[in-house]
Amino acid sequence: MLRHGTRRFGTLRRGLMGMACALALAPLPSLAQDAWPNRPIRVIVPFAAGGTTDLIARLVGGEMSRRLGQPLVVDNRAGAGGNIGAEACARAPADGYTLCMGTISSHAINPSIYPRLPFDNIRDFAPLALLGTQPNMLVVANTIPARNVAELVALMKARPGTINYGSSGVGTSIHLAGELFNQMTGTDAVHVPYRSSGQIMTDMLSGTLPMAFDNFSSGWPHAKEGRIRALGVGSLQRVPQAPDVPTVAETLPGFESVSWHGLFAPAATPRPVVERMNREAIAALATPDVRARYEELGITAGDLTPDRFRDFVAEQTRRWGEVARRANIRVE
Repeated sequence: MLRHGTRRFGTLRRGLMGMACALALAPLPSLAQDAWPNRPIRVIVPFAAGGTTDLIARLVGGEMSRRLGQPLVVDNRAGAGGNIGAEACARAPADGYTLCMGTISSHAINPSIYPRLPFDNIRDFAPLALLGTQPNMLVVANTIPARNVAELVALMKARPGTINYGSSGVGTSIHLAGELFNQMTGTDAVHVPYRSSGQIMTDMLSGTLPMAFDNFSSGWPHAKEGRIRALGVGSLQRVPQAPDVPTVAETLPGFESVSWHGLFAPAATPRPVVERMNREAIAALATPDVRARYEELGITAGDLTPDRFRDFVAEQTRRWGEVARRANIRVE
């Protein structure tokens, strides 16, 4: 009986040892990942402090910090149209502790206008959440007699090559909005790049600059006060803040120019972190403080899953790449 019991015990012991070995070899979630986040998270903003991208990062990031139990620390790394900050994000460790803001410029337009971009906007990033979209707005100086888009097009065709339009820089969404407008109307407004929307408005208010596309939040306050004239918004639907301003698409079917801002991580970031950040971002966007501020700025909150956000970025890259190529826009 003792020998029989010993054999049984030996068999059981070998079985337990085999199970232990199998468990040791099986892939287990890392303790660090299970505890994520256990320290501050850096959010690279590839533009200067004070702009819309920076504002969204701080506003939404503040709400996400409270939900995650760790601060989201904004790191402004401006330069090269957003490329410097985006590259820093793409090359960072994919551990969930470095994220970045991306925009229509850095993650959709730049791949077509910079011949030696130091990152791939699709392959090198894990899209986390679309944080917001904002229409661009077509505005003209009060010295321009056009009262609607059709009258502006007629005026531009009557004065070919003599009407300038301003943007906040080469390759920005409002620059390409003007090029798309030219392409769809057969006009030839001349692009004049400025350093900021504030400089655009200064010249429009003085009558020096005839027309511009600008972000809704920058142009609408002046148009609402009658200092400039809003002819149309670039979204496919009218915006609640300016219901009497038509869409440009009401005159030019298919015209759409909408800026957007999203949250990204390095490509190899673990999927559980990606999904958690998506949930927390969408929850933050639904909070009263964020919703109220978004309404003031004319920003619409996003609600895309990570996979749908990736598809969105790919479609935007294709669409604006075509506009840039037709306009022969290149930044060396």
